[in-house]
Amino acid sequence: QVQLAESGGGSVQAGDSLILSCVASTRTFSDYAMAWFRQAEGKERELVAAISWGGAVTTYSDSVKGRFTISRDNAKNTVYLQMNSLKPEDTGVYQCAGKYFPVMGRVPSSDFDYWGQGTQINVSS
Repeated sequence: QVQLAESGGGSVQAGDSLILSCVASTRTFSDYAMAWFRQAEGKERELVAAISWGGAVTTYSDSVKGRFTISRDNAKNTVYLQMNSLKPEDTGVYQCAGKYFPVMGRVPSSDFDYWGQGTQINVSS
C-alpha cells in the first residue's frame, strides 16, 4: 500500500503562484507514474497533469498548459505541481495520485491506484 501526502494548498489571489508537493511512502517511487487531479465544487474530478516514472514524459490538461508544471524528485519520493498565473477557475481540491507504471515513453491518464487526501486551493479574483 502506497500512502500519498499533499501539502502546499491555500488561498491566493488571481495571478499568484503556488507549489504543491506530494510525498509517497514507497521504496520504489521511481516505478510509479504520478499525477495531479482536481475537483471543483459541483464538477467531476479532472486530470491536471501527469508525469512518467523517470520524469521524461509529461502531459497537461488544456486549461493549465503553459501555466502549470509537474516535476518529480525520485530521490525524495516527491512530485510537485508548480502553478503560475492562477485563475479563479483553478479553485478546487487537488489530489496527488500514483500508479505502478514503469513503462518507457508513456504516461497513464486514468486508473490510478493510490490517492492522497487532497489539498484545497482557493483563487479569488
